[in-house]
Amino acid sequence: MSDWYQKTATQVLTDLGTSAAGGLTNNEAAERLIKYGPNELQESRGISPWKIIWEQLSGIFVIILVVAAVISLFLGDYADAVVILLIVVLNAALGFQQEYKAEQSMAALKRLAVPVVKARRDKNILEITARELVPGDIVILETGNRVPADGRVIQNFNLRVEEASLTGESEPIEKDAGLVFETDRPLGDRRNMIYSGTIINYGRGEMVVTETGMHTELGHIARLMQGVESEPTPLQQRLDKAGKALAVAALGIVAVIFVLGVLRGED
Repeated sequence: MSDWYQKTATQVLTDLGTSAAGGLTNNEAAERLIKYGPNELQESRGISPWKIIWEQLSGIFVIILVVAAVISLFLGDYADAVVILLIVVLNAALGFQQEYKAEQSMAALKRLAVPVVKARRDKNILEITARELVPGDIVILETGNRVPADGRVIQNFNLRVEEASLTGESEPIEKDAGLVFETDRPLGDRRNMIYSGTIINYGRGEMVVTETGMHTELGHIARLMQGVESEPTPLQQRLDKAGKALAVAALGIVAVIFVLGVLRGED
């Protein structure tokens, strides 16, 4: 459900089977943790470093250079062979570095995770790991805290949240538990909601957790990133075509020179 901002705080608490004063019991929290899973971003298996290296070394231009280096070695031109191989290694290293950094985007999102939070359970305020949060938990929010999950604001005292990591909005947004929206609103306009990965810029308040893990807005971004398939850029496609054309032309020239050499009786 994503329309929590269209309900009053009381309705949200009722729907989630919790209370602002007591929160969930430990038994309820344990059952929901089994049902919803831990509050963390799930990372799908990425491209292995070996595959990235192979992609860097299997390009048509690189293959042409490697063949040229082998021929240079065979002919005794060791200086040319070393220079060519050095170019291949540097090109592969730079390409690997760029590709590997791109693969670390999920790790960057995971760095937004919160290790420990204050939550109300069994009418007591406890410090628990953010990984154990479940829908229905009451979380205490204070200045400087990073929000550990998506939630509906149920209490606010000059509460302002910096949401640049999600919306790009540079100015902190003031939150109000009393607001209820009757129509659909974009993420940045839902002033009665707080989202995972954002930061409490000022004030304090409380929220009831509505979504955790991959069901949060941050989790939605993570799924989108992991679903993107890597495709060659237009420049890479043109270079590949040019490399194939050069390879065909080079082989043709080699064949002509070889035939002419044989006809002339050369070694």
